Amino acid sequence: MLELTPNDILLGKHAINKHEAIKEIAKDLEVKGLVAEGYEAGMLARETQNSTFLGNGIAIPHGTTDTRSLVKETGVQIHHFANGVDWGDGNTVYLAIGIAAKSDEHLGILKQLTRVLSADGVEEALKGASSADDVVAILKGDNQKGLLFDSTVVTLDFPASDLISLLAVTAGKLKNAAVVNDAYIADLLAKPAMHLGQGLWLASSAKGVNQPALSFISVQTPFVEEGKPVKGLITVAASGAEHIEILNNLSGLLFNGKVSDVFANSAEEVVKVLTEVRQAGISQTFTIKNAHGLHARPGAMLVSVAKKFGSQIWVANVSAGGKQVNAKSLMKVIALGVKHGHELEFTADGDDAQQAIDAIGEAIANGLGEG
Repeated sequence: MLELTPNDILLGKHAINKHEAIKEIAKDLEVKGLVAEGYEAGMLARETQNSTFLGNGIAIPHGTTDTRSLVKETGVQIHHFANGVDWGDGNTVYLAIGIAAKSDEHLGILKQLTRVLSADGVEEALKGASSADDVVAILKGDNQKGLLFDSTVVTLDFPASDLISLLAVTAGKLKNAAVVNDAYIADLLAKPAMHLGQGLWLASSAKGVNQPALSFISVQTPFVEEGKPVKGLITVAASGAEHIEILNNLSGLLFNGKVSDVFANSAEEVVKVLTEVRQAGISQTFTIKNAHGLHARPGAMLVSVAKKFGSQIWVANVSAGGKQVNAKSLMKVIALGVKHGHELEFTADGDDAQQAIDAIGEAIANGLGEG
């Protein structure tokens, strides 16, 4: 598997625009013996087709399918621009990862990058990186703490008759996990919880949060507070947007009247229900025919097609056993790690759901811009 290492990174690079930056990267790829002469033209042509800017100050310039034959050996050359490079459309790049790939070896890098592309502070961290080791640590997300939501922060059948007790227990769980401090607990207990419906309540705070997290508790015997039933409570330690996907899943359960699924028989089942909700709608499965899977260009084409429709659209990599993700998010789609021959199940919900499914199927059949 292709991995990013400090040896692939050159610091202190400067470029007046993205075309100059790409030319320099292509030259270094050639010097390293990864590509033959002429690959530069493919990289520049690729950039005119679709911008290779991914987000958070990162771009992945690479060649076209026509110049893949010029790749001698799969590898990368990374240039770090402390002062940034204008990549067009108001985007500034601090790290350009030039990719030379014979097949789909680079999909692992794209999947690895999806974690940092949506994280807070990555762009500033890249801008201020002073060593190749710093850059690799940022790209691997070594300084990032993902969302904590597992069986250790789930409490089932708790004997309680008031919400304050439930708040105290969930907050205590989060503190024991070292993801929040006393400031979080004080703020959480000072604010009223919100009734979402069907007996489920929600409370949250962003104060004193060391790591984004959720905690869940269900009651042994349902009771009534403020004239509304209480069966369980979800407590959020908010930091960034990592908890939003779970709340979106929860919204789907509420809309479909299936909140009862949350009150499962085990902590593991609770976590699974909230993190792997199957969205309802029109579904169809398509096989990816692209020889090198859904790398950046076909992935961007797929997302572009999905964004043309008002319906909500989800996709799951059936071949890899993955969960549903937002088909309108390039980061989510790339993270699926889709290779040639993988089957993708699309689910659409909305007034133009069938048109969306048909258009996606047609785009996949036509090769997603790769013929």
